[in-house]
Amino acid sequence: MPEPAPTPPPNAAPETAARQRWMAVLARTGLAALEARLAGAPPLPPHTRLRGPETGLVMLRGRAGGDGGPFNLSEMTVTRCAVRLADGTVGHAYVAGRDKAQAELAALLDAALQDPARRPALMAAVIEPLAEAQAGAAAAESRKAAATRVQFFTMATMR
Repeated sequence: MPEPAPTPPPNAAPETAARQRWMAVLARTGLAALEARLAGAPPLPPHTRLRGPETGLVMLRGRAGGDGGPFNLSEMTVTRCAVRLADGTVGHAYVAGRDKAQAELAALLDAALQDPARRPALMAAVIEPLAEAQAGAAAAESRKAAATRVQFFTMATMR
């Protein structure tokens, strides 16, 4: 189920909050969807790879009962990439799975979105439509789960 974009901490700078939001959207978007949205967007600048794309494992942690001690739940495959634009801007990306092209494209978009001149066009053509699609998918999944919800009650609540 797609998760909604994380809410930045209340004391986060606006630039940091905006970057967290677009990086979250990019991390949850597959390569085909990214390429489809980029078809109508301005061209991306040339870049060089600083790192990667590299695939590895990260440990997923859980908590027993929500407030209990953490425990190692499982491992997940993640691909990361870092790129640099000609002006020195560095973009990073971590994506689930092994898709190296997706990780590199997400890192390139992160770098391009940091440029105030490119940001409005890329936000309108790529990030906002993807965020709306992800929010719609999350809402549909919530409605589907809510339809199967069972209301339990006891005799004590009937008095």
